[in-house]
Amino acid sequence: MTPVFEALNSLEAHLVKIRLIGEGIDAWVGGDYLQGAMGELPAMGFLKVWVEDRDAPRARAIIARMNEPAQDNDLLPPESP
Repeated sequence: MTPVFEALNSLEAHLVKIRLIGEGIDAWVGGDYLQGAMGELPAMGFLKVWVEDRDAPRARAIIARMNEPAQDNDLLPPESP
């Protein structure tokens, strides 16, 4: 197992996980229950999205594309044949 993404919060971690699963990559969120262990202080560095070692390069590429700004063409529906 390899961590491919360190999230700031649970929502961000699960959004990445759902995207990877949608792309056919099994993904897990680790550290979800540790986030509140610090009380009033924000817990950082605990939430990570993990994938199988063989899927890590593809997962990182998908995550990188998620962080790119949307282009105008990305908002258009696909052309019908």
